[in-house]
Amino acid sequence: MTDQSKKSAAEKRIADELIDSLDEELEIELEDDRVARMLEGMDESSVIDSPDRQFYFRELFRLQRELVKLQDWVAHNKIKVAVIFEGRDAAGKGGAIKRITQRLNPRVCRVVALPAPSEREKSQWYFQRYVPHLPAAGEIVLFDRSWYNRSGVERVMGFCSESDVEEFFRSVPEFEKMLVRSGIVLIKYWFSITDEEQHFRFQMRIQDPLKQWKLSPMDLESRRRWEQYTKAKEDMLERTHIPEAPWWIVEAVDKKKARLNCIHHLLSQLPYKDVVRETVQLPARVRNPDYFRDPVPDDMYVPDVY
Repeated sequence: MTDQSKKSAAEKRIADELIDSLDEELEIELEDDRVARMLEGMDESSVIDSPDRQFYFRELFRLQRELVKLQDWVAHNKIKVAVIFEGRDAAGKGGAIKRITQRLNPRVCRVVALPAPSEREKSQWYFQRYVPHLPAAGEIVLFDRSWYNRSGVERVMGFCSESDVEEFFRSVPEFEKMLVRSGIVLIKYWFSITDEEQHFRFQMRIQDPLKQWKLSPMDLESRRRWEQYTKAKEDMLERTHIPEAPWWIVEAVDKKKARLNCIHHLLSQLPYKDVVRETVQLPARVRNPDYFRDPVPDDMYVPDVY
């Protein structure tokens, strides 16, 4: 093979790798829109090739590059960042979190999504089970729901008393002020959708076998109690919107706009800069004349079906 051929082959490998990286996001988007297209009778190619879709991908990848810079800055400067994502069921919190973490190092940026509390945890100080998950220096922690469960699902579903809720509202501003004083950057997002949009997204989940696992009995009950959730949300925002940790509302009826707006805003909340790194030099591979690679038995390989 000539030098030119080797160069062309290497360039093709690099191009294929870049395309594969783009396809990762495209696959997620196609999966997200699959049932919507089916229900609305839309042609797949027109959706993929639309100017809006192209703009979305272009902006998403640009913002994800900035997230990588933010990650490096947080790790280099030992910053502690906690981001809370709250909102109604199917509001798009998970989709936004997925796009934030997609290109990041899970050792720096991790997601916390706690299950329902155990009997032991129910007997503890309410905030106790969240404390171990708070960020250490050089970490970003994304809370997919948080201690605000008490003012939302627990309150609406009757899992706690009104006196518990009142104690929560007395305690949470002081708790969050302590976190901020300790050096944690605390950012709180509420993803806002309409009654009609939640109904549509639930219908999509019912129709889609790949998403039916997302529908829990609690989700279905939340539809019936829409107005109670609204009152609880309004009370929560009014009583926990503090200067040290204000709430930010993400208009989330349009999922793609919500993701871009949320990531753009998150980036604006931290004064990150490029971290100067030394140029990486790949060392030459050491070759030992005595080295011999033993053959691997055929029956150990995964069948080459594709």
